[in-house]
Amino acid sequence: MKNWMLGAALAAATLFALPASAQIGLEANGARSEDQWGGEVGVGYGVHFGPLSLRGAAGAFLYQGDSWPYYLDDNGGSTRCRNHRNGQYADRKNCDATEVKAYGRLEGMFHTPTGFALGVGARLSDEVRPYGTVSMPIGPKLKLKANAGEKYLAAGLTLGF
Repeated sequence: MKNWMLGAALAAATLFALPASAQIGLEANGARSEDQWGGEVGVGYGVHFGPLSLRGAAGAFLYQGDSWPYYLDDNGGSTRCRNHRNGQYADRKNCDATEVKAYGRLEGMFHTPTGFALGVGARLSDEVRPYGTVSMPIGPKLKLKANAGEKYLAAGLTLGF
């Protein structure tokens, strides 16, 4: 219960900070979460306190789920969806098992004068996963960012506004 209250207090502090020190960011990452490879797309809101920042983000993790008993069969250059149980051809939509899972993150980072940043965060999807994070600028509003923790790995771009 105390962890939930601390998280709510940090989120409230982030949302009600002075707008002059705030920054909105759009992110796109390649990610591995809970043993699934996929992509993350999200939006974040960060507040800077000198060299420190606190950033909350929310988004969706898109990945290929299980389409059993359907599979894609390459029969001489023409890929078709088939039912593994009876071998019959099936509608292609049965083989598309794209899954979407919502996530939320909270990160604290230390920024150097060169723009390089190092920090820690927590990601909530099925459960809370702590991770380390690092970012570096590659353009005026564009950053290359990576996150790594137990059963979570992501790397991609963040565009700030």
